[in-house]
Amino acid sequence: MTQMQFDTLIDADTLRTNLTNPDWRVIDCRHDLLHPQSGQDAYARGHLAGAVFAHLERDLSGRTTGRNGRHPLPDPDHLVACFRGWGIDPHTQLIAYDAQGGPLAARLWWLARWLGHERVALLDGGWQAALEAGLTIDSTAPGPRPGRFERTSPVSQVVDVNAVQVARTDPHWLIVDARAPDRYAGQNETIDPVGGHIPGAVNRFWQANLGPDGSFKSPEQLRHEFAALLAGRDASQLISQCGSGVTACHNLVAMQRAGLAGGKLYPGSWSEWIAQPTRPIAIGNAP
Repeated sequence: MTQMQFDTLIDADTLRTNLTNPDWRVIDCRHDLLHPQSGQDAYARGHLAGAVFAHLERDLSGRTTGRNGRHPLPDPDHLVACFRGWGIDPHTQLIAYDAQGGPLAARLWWLARWLGHERVALLDGGWQAALEAGLTIDSTAPGPRPGRFERTSPVSQVVDVNAVQVARTDPHWLIVDARAPDRYAGQNETIDPVGGHIPGAVNRFWQANLGPDGSFKSPEQLRHEFAALLAGRDASQLISQCGSGVTACHNLVAMQRAGLAGGKLYPGSWSEWIAQPTRPIAIGNAP
């Protein structure tokens, strides 16, 4: 019998019945941008039984150069080695979670698809949903189980800064900034040295993808909201960006849930854009 594949979201009850499934691997992606060790510490105190830990900066990002953003894409070979070290095989179902509504888990989701692996989903509601559902929590890391993961053709699509420079003045393209509205407007910037946004980009805060309970909105609601944003464009004409290519992935997960696959990620995002002082910036709420 063919095993069911989850490629966007999974609920806590479904995960409960598969926590000990050898063909599943749960990945804890908890992280705090201002306190990079906090996720690893939280994992050590307690995590979903059998989960491995993925560190945003050590595992899910590459080397920074001062010109390529705060969280550049990792070297693919490095990421493949991480996947193998986490016991991931070509057929493994991956489930990623964090404690912040999904943006860090979404980065893992996007990267897995970038390596060609479609069996990857977010735990809807994340750590909080797991606790509320009473899923088994453990404080010990699983023993080593080397995987046989292999990179294949990418499912996730990426664009570079040159493509964004062209797209921002081309009405066929839509650049969507996933940061909070105040940061998009150039206010209260506490992470990057320059405030504002890429001229021509519109704002959709990634948290707009979630309902009051912290889980994703329905596919129908998300499709309605993103269709309005796209304004007649195809989903493949959307470029998602944020501060450093992390929370931008959340909008792409939401689009996938809405049946609007094909959006592209600008990994360098705002932090790469401002690394070159000659690139234009915009301030305020208007695109």
